[in-house]
Amino acid sequence: MKIMRCLITGGAGFIGSHVAEACLAAGHEVMVVDDLSSGHRRNLQRGADFREMDIRLEAFSDLLLDFKPQAVFHLAAQMDVRKSVADPVLDASINVLGTVRLLQAAARAGTAKVIFSSTGGAIYGEQEHFPATERHPCRPVSPYGTSKLCAENYLDLFARSGGPARVALRYANVYGPRQDPHGEAGVVAIFARKMLSGRTPVINGDGKQTRDFVFAVDVARANLLALDAEVEGEINIGTGIESDINTMAEILRKHTGFSGSLPHGPAMPGEQSRSSIDPSRAAELLGWRPQIELDNGLWETVEYFRHNPEEA
Repeated sequence: MKIMRCLITGGAGFIGSHVAEACLAAGHEVMVVDDLSSGHRRNLQRGADFREMDIRLEAFSDLLLDFKPQAVFHLAAQMDVRKSVADPVLDASINVLGTVRLLQAAARAGTAKVIFSSTGGAIYGEQEHFPATERHPCRPVSPYGTSKLCAENYLDLFARSGGPARVALRYANVYGPRQDPHGEAGVVAIFARKMLSGRTPVINGDGKQTRDFVFAVDVARANLLALDAEVEGEINIGTGIESDINTMAEILRKHTGFSGSLPHGPAMPGEQSRSSIDPSRAAELLGWRPQIELDNGLWETVEYFRHNPEEA
């Protein structure tokens, strides 16, 4: 493994902090850029150089040109599907224009590779088959999914125009320690926090809607493997397993010791009924397979929040 100079956008966020932790453990030089709009200083990893900054600003381009990273992990994003529906202009500004700004500067800085944190479920939309491969039609049903798909297209354009090589990791529903209640997978953090504090979580609809839950540490490992591998293109990072919300809630009940009821509320408008993505290409190209099963991952998540009550 070659030691590299890595820049991580969104590195104070949930997934980004796990990527930073993995990079530092591997011995890489790490700079984290985050505007702290959704990230937290408590997530910053010791040993990383931190700069508080919005990636849409010219100052970010100057910073990237000065640091000259060999690789960029691009995780900074507007990641809330519901917020993207309410304010699609903001969503596009961060997820599309911010990505273009980064790609321009990375090309000028001589960056060799950009590893982009994309999305599986939100890009594929309502699936035709399960689990979805990377060849599945991309029909996003939200501005968030649309902006991520647009960003992927820009990565491809810049790579074909002499810019950095690109890998777009299409995540399933990531969960784990440090998770904030944002995005579709935020249900794990919301439920765990409420159960630990004795509050009652509410399941949207009948709870039979399925998601492909993948543990954050597994996702961070996929990013490191993508850094070292001679690969390009889109790669699903998920388990290929559908787990419904009712099952997830019952596992959390077991791990938290919650004895209250689990009432059902109205279904959320536009919510996907089923979602899972096929990780076969990740196994083939990266040698990556998920290692943490849902029961164990939920236990680790609960233990984290149990020992960090200020985040609950």
